[in-house]
Amino acid sequence: MQFPHIDPVFLSIGPLQFRWYGLMYVLSFIATYFIIRSEAARKQLSLTNDDIADLVFYGAMGVVLGGRTGYILFYNLGFYLANPLKLFAVWEGGMSFHGGFLGVMLAFFIYAKRKKIPFLALLDMAALCAPVGLGLGRIGNFINGELYGRATDAPWGVIFPGSDGIPRHPSQLYEAFLEGLVLFIIVRFVSKRTTVNGVTTCTAIAGYGLFRFTVEFFRQPDAQIGLFYGLFSMGQLLSLPMFLLGSFLAITLSKRHLSR
Repeated sequence: MQFPHIDPVFLSIGPLQFRWYGLMYVLSFIATYFIIRSEAARKQLSLTNDDIADLVFYGAMGVVLGGRTGYILFYNLGFYLANPLKLFAVWEGGMSFHGGFLGVMLAFFIYAKRKKIPFLALLDMAALCAPVGLGLGRIGNFINGELYGRATDAPWGVIFPGSDGIPRHPSQLYEAFLEGLVLFIIVRFVSKRTTVNGVTTCTAIAGYGLFRFTVEFFRQPDAQIGLFYGLFSMGQLLSLPMFLLGSFLAITLSKRHLSR
């Protein structure tokens, strides 16, 4: 089927253009604020509204700086070494979840040290927010007609604008469903049933790794990288360790708590 015509710019005011993709980031940060505020109250953490706003700011910086750095290092280092001025052209795209994940961990670690709050407790709250941001971000990718899937003859295949005219998997929507809605339900379920700091975070890491690894079989590989060994994408090589390590740590933390 044809790609639904959706203008990536949802509002123009003079020379200013506001894009759906940017709106998804804004909505993600707003949702993060309210989720963390709710979780901080539930966990009885001494965080004021200003503290939570600061934490969201730290997280936002971690997402943007880490995501951009991760994309440069993992996916297109050669291009940016040859074009250093493009390092800062974030409006042209180029963000990596894996880099953003590491950036958020570093930002929250700094904040935890500064506020003397358990680091894993902060990460567990962030783990509830991550699927919301992931789901909204993938919807933004779909609206932009980017990061689409491999060629398919399935009846729901989409012909994306600017592509080669071949129907392709709407892999952005697969990811929005699995990494967004399904992952949120799983992480929420675990967070309500454990008092062990870190289990929720490790569950989110493992779940994301599994879902991303799976969907990558339907997603078009990055043109500048292709497939390793003719089978695995860079996204899969980065996601598989997340699934394995996250699963191992979640089980280990839970067992350690039960053995006490």
